[in-house]
Amino acid sequence: MRYVDSPLGTKVSVIGLGTWQFGSKEWGYGSAYEERTAGLVERALDSGITVLDTAEIYGTGRSERLLGAALRERREEAVVATKIFPVFPIAPVVEQRAVASANRLGVQRLDLYQVHQPNPVVSDARTMAGMRALQDVGLVDQVGVSNYSLERWVRAEEALGRPVLSNQVQYSLAHRGPEDDLLPYAAAKDRLVIAYSPLAQGLLSGRYSADNPPAGRVRRINPLFLPENLERAAPLLATLREVADAHDVTMSQAALAYLVHHPGVVAIPGASSLEQVESNAVAGEIELADDEVAALARAARDFRPVTGRHAVAPMVRAARERR
Repeated sequence: MRYVDSPLGTKVSVIGLGTWQFGSKEWGYGSAYEERTAGLVERALDSGITVLDTAEIYGTGRSERLLGAALRERREEAVVATKIFPVFPIAPVVEQRAVASANRLGVQRLDLYQVHQPNPVVSDARTMAGMRALQDVGLVDQVGVSNYSLERWVRAEEALGRPVLSNQVQYSLAHRGPEDDLLPYAAAKDRLVIAYSPLAQGLLSGRYSADNPPAGRVRRINPLFLPENLERAAPLLATLREVADAHDVTMSQAALAYLVHHPGVVAIPGASSLEQVESNAVAGEIELADDEVAALARAARDFRPVTGRHAVAPMVRAARERR
C-alpha cells in the first residue's frame, strides 16, 4: 500500500474504504451484509487501508454506528472521516452534529470532518465558523468538503482561515472532470482529492452489459447503466482490460490504479466481501506506466455517455419494463 503525505496523525492510504453501503438497504446486498461489516473493516486495516469514510446520512446514522463498533479495538490505526449533511449548517448546528457523529462512532476525535455538499443558501463563512470552533476544542483534526467546485473550495479555505484539507468528489475513468482543476490545485497546495464512486458504481469492473444489468436501486437509477451507455463504454472497457491484463490484475484494480497514479488522490471504493476489500487494497500497490495512463485517459475522454434529459426517457422505459 502507498500512502500520501498529510497533516493527519495517522498515515493516509491511497486506497480507502467507503461505507455508504453500511446500514443501507438500497444497494441490494441483503440483510446479512450488515453482519459482515466488522469483518470488512478489520480486513481493510489488515490490508494497509487506513482511510475509512462514512457520513451521518448513510443509513441515517447506522453506517457511523457500524463503523464505530468495528473500530473499537483499532481506533488509532484508522483515519476516521465522516460528513455533515448541510441542511442548515450554521456554526451551532455544525458543532452539535459533529458531537452526534463522534458519539455514534464512539470516538473522541474526528480525523476528517467534511461538509457533504455545498449549501446554496448558507454561506461557507457561517459553516466554517463552526468547523474552526471544533478544531479549536480538539474534536476535529482536519476539515474537508465534498462536491465543491474549485472556486467554492478556495472560498471555504478563506472562510476557515486554515487549510481545507480535502474535497471529496465523484472521480473515475467515467467521470474525469476533477482532473481539469481540482487535481492541479490539490497538487499545488498539498491538499487531497478523495474520489468517491471510483469504479463508477461498478461500470469499470466489466461485469455489466445490456444483457446483464446491475441489481440494486442505486445502480438502476444511474444512467451509466442504460444499454446505450454500456455500449458506448465498450472501447473504454476494452482499453482498461488491456492495461489490466498487462499487469495481471482485474479491471477494477487497474481503474483504481489510474486514479491514485495522480498525486494527492485517495480513492474510496466500497466493498461487499472480504475478497473485494483485499482486491481494492492491492490496487494501491500497482504502478502504471505513463503510456498506460495516457491510453486510459484518451479512451475515457472519448467516452460520452447519454446524460441529463436525454437519459430520462430511456430510464423511464427501463423502469416500466422491470415492473
